[in-house]
Amino acid sequence: MERLMEDKITARAPSSTANIGPGFDVFGLALDAFYDIVTLEIIQTHSIQVEIHGEHGKAIPLKVEANAAGLVIKKMIEDHHIESGLKIIIEKGVPAGYGVGSSAASASATAIAFNAMFNLNLDKNSLVRYAAMGEVATAGSIHYDNVSASLLGGFVIVRTEPLSFVKIDAPKDLTLCVVVPKINVPQKKTEIARSVLPTQVSLKQLTSNVANACTIVAGFMLGDVELIAKAVNDVVVEPARKRLIPGYEQLKKNALDAGALAVTISGAGPSMISFSKVGQNAENICKAMENGFKSANVDSKGFICKPSDGAKII
Repeated sequence: MERLMEDKITARAPSSTANIGPGFDVFGLALDAFYDIVTLEIIQTHSIQVEIHGEHGKAIPLKVEANAAGLVIKKMIEDHHIESGLKIIIEKGVPAGYGVGSSAASASATAIAFNAMFNLNLDKNSLVRYAAMGEVATAGSIHYDNVSASLLGGFVIVRTEPLSFVKIDAPKDLTLCVVVPKINVPQKKTEIARSVLPTQVSLKQLTSNVANACTIVAGFMLGDVELIAKAVNDVVVEPARKRLIPGYEQLKKNALDAGALAVTISGAGPSMISFSKVGQNAENICKAMENGFKSANVDSKGFICKPSDGAKII
């Protein structure tokens, strides 16, 4: 396979939040709170090597088969018959295991870097498919919500049968606060968070979540933050997962009292995320959310952020 002249290429991908209340495994939103930077470098040996830097990379496996970026590279090498050896150097800026799309950021940056390095000219949907391979490392199976948002940017709707992605630009006045608790999380946290979900739901629950999900889509289409926030309410997944998050009830009350328009679990948690508009006091909302975690004797750190563009070669 012919490749570009560069023996080294670097890409960056943002953090993300998934579900946004009722959109379980369907909605993703790219966030500019954190970024992963991935560099691919040609090496002489016919092997894949993983190197990780940054405080958020300490617990991430270096073994290719257990690393999100490693799994993406392994699959792309196989599919495109690449004979070169590669070193993957990850500058880990996205906290791992906290519901802000850590593995998705690494996988998305890796996919677009590989595509550019070997001049594959893959379309966006194909790149998302490859990036989703990385989710097996943490979730135990393929999921597209975080990777589609991280790779494409903005708000993304995932449809799996057949697989397709719809990207919608987020309202410019949407402000978010994601609060990350300082607690230990298991390496397969997403898999554990999925294990507590109900296997059956009532028709009433289904109807409620479908109505809210449709309203969120309408809100993004219309650029209406208040309409989005009114529908950030999940009656299926969040009630099952909230017991995994210390201080959940107090945090949610604090955020709403401080002026947040909506509050929900970020992805599979344990981070929480609030929605507000430009002009509202995001600093106060973040502080109120941190105090919610503190009520359960958990330290945390809030990050005010905006929707982000997708992965890019840098």
